Amino acid sequence: MKLSTKARYGLRAFIDVAVYGDEGPISLASIAARQGISADYLEKLMGKLRGAGLVESVRGAAGGYVLTRDVDEYSVGEVLRALEGELIPVDCRKDGKSGCSGTRKCLSHIVWQQINESLNATVDAINIGALIRANSQRNEV
Repeated sequence: MKLSTKARYGLRAFIDVAVYGDEGPISLASIAARQGISADYLEKLMGKLRGAGLVESVRGAAGGYVLTRDVDEYSVGEVLRALEGELIPVDCRKDGKSGCSGTRKCLSHIVWQQINESLNATVDAINIGALIRANSQRNEV
């Protein structure tokens, strides 16, 4: 599965807010400078994250974006779903609600179901706070 630019850049922007958010609201300009992402594109990504309730915007000269919860309450999966929607690498479900043209006798749907479940379990298990702390410890050495 290849994640879109929206997911990759959006996750980077979210992590940037999580890392630097202790200093107050993080401006789009500062995220753009650190991450090498255009401010216009970031505005769209942050709008999706704001719409999902993951960040909120603060107006004013010292405004920007802040997390709505403690950093340890977020998973990578939650952020990716806010940006991409449902994470399904292969939409092949035996329930007939997908684009799969397989028959009820098709057993490959079991493979795709396990891959889908594994991907979702993996990204849900990656905690943003733990990720940031692990990176900080690695960079201190």
